[in-house]
Amino acid sequence: MKYFIIVLACLAIQHTFAQTLMGKVVDTEGAPLEDAGIFNKTSGRHGHTDGTGSFILSRTNVNDTVQFSRLGHATQTLVVIPSALESPITVTLPQASISLDQVVLVSKVDALSKIVDIDVQANPVKSSQEILRKVPGLIIGQHAGGGKAEQIFLRGFDVDHGTDVAISVDGMPVNMVSHAHGQGYADLHFVIPETLENINFGKGPYYADQGDFNTAGFVDLRLKKRIDGSMVSAELGQFGTRRFVGMFDLFEQQNSSAYLASELYLTDGPFVSPQNFNRLNLLGRYLFSLPGEQELSLTASHFQSKWDASGQIPQRAVDQGIIGRFGAIDDTEGGQTSRTNVVVNHSKQLNVGQVLETDAFLSHYDFELFSNFTFFLEDPENGDQIRQFEDRLLLGARTVFKDERARVGNLDFSYEAGIGFRYDNVDDNQLSRTLNRQTTLERLAFGDVDQVNTHGFLGADFKSGDFSFNPVLRLDYFKFDYVNRLSELYDNQSEEKVAFSPKFNTIYSPTANTQFFLKTGIGFHSNDARVVVANNGEEILPAAYGVDLGTIVKPVDRLVLNATLWTLFLDQEFVYVGDAGIVEPSGKTRRLGVEVGARYQATDWLYLYADANYTHARSTEAGDGQDFIPLAPDLTTVGGLVIDCENGLSGGINYRYIDDRPANEDNSIVAEGYFVTDANLNYNLGNWTLGLVVENLFDTAWNETQFATESRLFDETEAVEEIHFTPGVPFYLRGSVTVRF
Repeated sequence: MKYFIIVLACLAIQHTFAQTLMGKVVDTEGAPLEDAGIFNKTSGRHGHTDGTGSFILSRTNVNDTVQFSRLGHATQTLVVIPSALESPITVTLPQASISLDQVVLVSKVDALSKIVDIDVQANPVKSSQEILRKVPGLIIGQHAGGGKAEQIFLRGFDVDHGTDVAISVDGMPVNMVSHAHGQGYADLHFVIPETLENINFGKGPYYADQGDFNTAGFVDLRLKKRIDGSMVSAELGQFGTRRFVGMFDLFEQQNSSAYLASELYLTDGPFVSPQNFNRLNLLGRYLFSLPGEQELSLTASHFQSKWDASGQIPQRAVDQGIIGRFGAIDDTEGGQTSRTNVVVNHSKQLNVGQVLETDAFLSHYDFELFSNFTFFLEDPENGDQIRQFEDRLLLGARTVFKDERARVGNLDFSYEAGIGFRYDNVDDNQLSRTLNRQTTLERLAFGDVDQVNTHGFLGADFKSGDFSFNPVLRLDYFKFDYVNRLSELYDNQSEEKVAFSPKFNTIYSPTANTQFFLKTGIGFHSNDARVVVANNGEEILPAAYGVDLGTIVKPVDRLVLNATLWTLFLDQEFVYVGDAGIVEPSGKTRRLGVEVGARYQATDWLYLYADANYTHARSTEAGDGQDFIPLAPDLTTVGGLVIDCENGLSGGINYRYIDDRPANEDNSIVAEGYFVTDANLNYNLGNWTLGLVVENLFDTAWNETQFATESRLFDETEAVEEIHFTPGVPFYLRGSVTVRF
């Protein structure tokens, strides 16, 4: 008993002498600043603000020097006085030019994404295609008229349209489970680029709040909570391109604000057969905020799009002069889609250092796509056009409790615990053979999907000196239901499955300018409900086992370097091929890679960046020479420079490169790599901005997407397997005029 009393006494003494600095960080208008960094330069302790702008910094003493920083705001330094430790303080950060000086490397698992925020702020996204390209090492390609979700490449994965990258917007998932076209289909075209605030991302399966599809990584977009005034913009360009954007500040009061954003985009594209593409976006956001207490945002948006497409053309048709690079074998491809969303985000400070965050979403989505990949291989008379269709209701919510004030012995201890669910109701999920987008020749698959995913996770963060230890436990439960409406009798098939995903991350930050990290963990992606029931629930949540070892350093104030060595191993899985309505097995795979990057603020007006990624990706169950993973890129690199002069001139030039890569398992068919350069230039004159954008500055002939496909043309007697491709845009000039008021 006496030892127990002694321990309690020691803890009481420790609590008596332990001091904590707490308060809130706001901008000059009193609005809370989320994710501002707080760094005690005397002790090395650090923290950050939550969604209400609140922060706590333990073990702070009188006369300690504490630094407050956030991208786009001037850094403030405070020497702690006794009164600052007696009651919460308020720190105001005025706006300032984006600079690497504002970056502090602390023990955060996603520190690199905070650095890449500079790329977004310094060179804002100008199209929906550019959004994902901001993630270092992520390459995208479009191959169906601009309206289809982009094909994604990351860490030696051909992710298709999202199978191995979890994508979300303000907590709402973008990936579609059991989608008519492909598992994990992620269409981001409902995001208006001008509303983008920042991009949070992480590579590998190491994150407590990321579940389904988080194997190669995740991308979480955050939209602007408020806007600085209103604006309208008109853009005109080659190929019949017209784009109109409006953002309107509806009101700005002390504790609430609202804005409305809209986008209309029209283009025919460079193709012989016009794309007749149109996209409409509408978004409204209301924000209620009490700095240091709570914040509530309500967002409603609607997106719709329609287009024609020339599809993927065979190389032989171009070589033989049957069509040009921008021609078509079947120009009746195309589609239409829409999505309507309602999202609620709420953050509430319960006690000092304790926050409850809740996200809820409701979305209605529909999709219709007409494609023809093989031309006359299956049906020499009518052709091989297919139709994929679905009508979906998606809803869900997640609540996370965060406690930043716990302490165990001599260790600072914080934790977060979360629960959530997602429900997808997919009606009329179908694959049909069609003719000229009018006549249904045969239904190959037709049914209804109901899929539930509930999850819970617990993650802790222990700090000891310069080390941070982050153990995570995550549990996901799935229920899959599929009603096959092609069956003459009622055929409702159901399966259940659980995924357990432990993770452990270690970070060492000896200084504010140095971080070393070791990440380990297990992730997974779900398979299509039709695969689950067809395979009796076996091997339908294939696991991914990953390890990352790396560093981020600031050798000087305006230079940040990063390097990572990583590996990822994937289990056996069965894949539903939406274009054929069949289930194919896919064996175990192993990837080993290295990533390096650099960001340099040469002057106040010149910013440079570059990232390079190399991956060795192979199947582990095939023999040498037969173990290539189709379309898995081995070498990619992106980079550029950005200028922002005081005379109103701004702009930049950037490049992206992807090496040749195997298009089939024995590398006998090769997808050609490319090097493409884009540029933009802007001039500000008062409230007016004149802009110029050039895609493919040097008019490179490049193939945006490529596949090894067996097809037969109308006059051919035998099928041929070779590269089928969608050509990348040629020199593409657009000009814009923007006025702010």
